[in-house]
Amino acid sequence: MGMAAESQFHVLAVDDSIIDRKLIERLLKTSSYQVTTVDSGSKALEFLGLHEDDTTNPSTPCVSPNNHQEVEVNLVITDYCMPGMTGYDLLKKIKESSSLRDIPVVIMSSENVPSRISRCLEEGAEEFFLKPVRLSDLNKLRPHLMKTKSKDQHQKQEKQEEKSAFQSPKQQQQEKEEHQQQQQSSNNKRKAIEEGLSPERTRPRYNGITTVV
Repeated sequence: MGMAAESQFHVLAVDDSIIDRKLIERLLKTSSYQVTTVDSGSKALEFLGLHEDDTTNPSTPCVSPNNHQEVEVNLVITDYCMPGMTGYDLLKKIKESSSLRDIPVVIMSSENVPSRISRCLEEGAEEFFLKPVRLSDLNKLRPHLMKTKSKDQHQKQEKQEEKSAFQSPKQQQQEKEEHQQQQQSSNNKRKAIEEGLSPERTRPRYNGITTVV
């Protein structure tokens, strides 16, 4: 059980081999993760919203061009050997970016090269999996995803506290009231939806009047 908890996690899988991409996608979906697959490091960076060389080139193929920046990625799993940008290069780019460096990165490779493995781990990779990747390997992803989630929440809390420190008590009270109103509005909407879906509400009720259909 416990699959529902992982369904909120979004994994970006990067591999130039379509067979390996399909395999890792199937394994991740079996583990109830949301998956996006791309075939190169540059497309992965583009999906993550990090444009480097091709920002002015409109013909560059892009995955989900309209919404890729709104999609939150909780983990990147990438092949090591790829043409153009290797998995190691992609790892370095992610760790050098202030906006992406907290995303856990896992490297995969069909070759067991100790120096390569240690280099990737030193650069910040969370894990190094040997291909073919197995379901038991993917079980190791969960702690890294959970760590990222708690870190995100901690950062949001810190930002909120920082913001509050610069606000006057009046502004803080105003923001608190706005937040409560939004929450109330959201609760009302949810309640209305739930009532609409409730089986007890499917038939119209009439106060004390019996209707014959």
